[in-house]
Amino acid sequence: MSKVRRLLRLADDRILVEQLKLSMGNLGITLIPTFLIVILICGALYNNANSTAILVWGVVVTLSKLLCWSHARHHLRSGIAANKAVQVVLISMLLNTVDGAIWGSLAWVALDTTSLMGSILVIAVLTAVAGNSMSLLSPVLPVFLALVAAEIAVAVSKVFLLGDPTYNTLGFAGLLYIFILMAQAYNSSRAARAAIVLGLENIELMEKLRLETSIAKQARVEAEQANTSKSKFLAAASHDLRQPIHAQGLFLDILSRSGLNPQQQQSLDCAIAASEASAEMLNTMLDFSRIDAGVVQPHVVSFRLQPLLNKIEREFARQADAKGLLYRSRETVLAADSDPALIELILRNLVSNAIRYTDSGGLLVVCRQCKGHVVLEVWDTGIGIASAHQREVFREFHQLGNPERDRRKGLGLGLSIVEGLVRTLGHPLLLSSKPGRGSMFRLSLPLATGVCVDNTVELTHHKDQLRNVRVLVIDDDEAVRVGTLHLLRDWGCVVDAAESIEDALVLAGQHAPDVVLSDYRLRDQRTGLEAIAALRSVLGQSWPALLITGDTAPDRLREALSSNIPLLHKPVSPDQLYIGLVNALLKLAR
Repeated sequence: MSKVRRLLRLADDRILVEQLKLSMGNLGITLIPTFLIVILICGALYNNANSTAILVWGVVVTLSKLLCWSHARHHLRSGIAANKAVQVVLISMLLNTVDGAIWGSLAWVALDTTSLMGSILVIAVLTAVAGNSMSLLSPVLPVFLALVAAEIAVAVSKVFLLGDPTYNTLGFAGLLYIFILMAQAYNSSRAARAAIVLGLENIELMEKLRLETSIAKQARVEAEQANTSKSKFLAAASHDLRQPIHAQGLFLDILSRSGLNPQQQQSLDCAIAASEASAEMLNTMLDFSRIDAGVVQPHVVSFRLQPLLNKIEREFARQADAKGLLYRSRETVLAADSDPALIELILRNLVSNAIRYTDSGGLLVVCRQCKGHVVLEVWDTGIGIASAHQREVFREFHQLGNPERDRRKGLGLGLSIVEGLVRTLGHPLLLSSKPGRGSMFRLSLPLATGVCVDNTVELTHHKDQLRNVRVLVIDDDEAVRVGTLHLLRDWGCVVDAAESIEDALVLAGQHAPDVVLSDYRLRDQRTGLEAIAALRSVLGQSWPALLITGDTAPDRLREALSSNIPLLHKPVSPDQLYIGLVNALLKLAR
């Protein structure tokens, strides 16, 4: 309780300080009018009977007013400490008591020695001083009461001592007037206090808002720094993991072409499956990094949806069968306007997510027309998602029911990638789910308005397309360089391999390559873009080139995208590499 009292006292003292400032701040503007009134009174009431007394009164009241003003000015300049506020009030009461008594003494000086008109002037001046003091001093009510009580006590005592009934009436009227002033002063004091309290509350609210804004700003800066650090870590980890997995894939493909007995082939198949699983996780991280970097640019065309549904079913039916799930997709003739590659990525993540979190029953992929839109829906009979968690599942690395971080359940990026893609495309995505009964994701696409592109044709290659093609490989990782060299030679290519830009320029000077295949990140903070630019300055600006990178940092992705050089992301499958080289050569031929 004592602490509460101290807090209340502190709050009262702060209010009292503001009341004193308000009251003292008004005194300065009354000095000159007061001096003029004193001169006027002395001039009007001066006569032989009171000449000395009236002049002394004028000097004393002037000095009193100057003393009150000086006291106020001192405290306004130096400030009023909250713990000294009561002391300042007491001193002010004393000064104003003296000031009030001096004003009241005008009745003793003038009433006996002046005319009726002079008496009326004295009474008028005293009432005016009381009224003016109410407006000036009422913010600190005790100070006003001290002044007016002293003034009226001194003045009325003289009025009643005169023994004149008329003056007695004036005395009673003066007392009544003072009571009225006191009531007005009380109301004025309450209004001033309320205004001060409101002002202090506003100041506290502003300070609290400023503090909270500062905290929020600092939290935002820290969140941005954490997000940047996260992106850098993911990019660095992704790059360092992609290098050996990319090399591993190359060597496994080379090994698959050699003569193996059944047991060796079975072991190789397991190794290839493990490598593909690792590549799938890394590619998921790549998709997330591309969205995070803002380098995903939609290419909207009109396309039919059935070939896409067929492709997704062929890709995931085996996974569903392995878990004993029924995979169904309904036939459709509908077409949509969007980016087919991005829609495929969205659908692939939704279907993969449905299989991953469904242990019995199955999943259904349907496409239908609804209110002028094409609606793609993925239904499953999985674990479902509680309404409280339906927003959270779209956060990166967030997984339900996987506290042990089982790698077979993915990285928790699938739905984050989906949300990023639908935001980029501007397509609405709806989630409806009940725990224990399954989930439904609904994606709305615009109906096709143009001629549909043929998205059923897949690029194929023949091994003789690269026979006798001279390829210049630039990579500072020996394992990747050796693996690429063996794979290209197995395809019939003539291969020169270099680990630096300088070595590549020497080799190109000896034998001009047909196509350049360069890693993006090279030694000494140099890049494949620099290597290709240096070679093109010698061979020609349109010379065929292909970049391979394991770097997923947002800045690097944006830089590579702006180069307009075809880019493949490690781990690159042999088929992807073959098609990339063929396309680079065909681009030059066209």
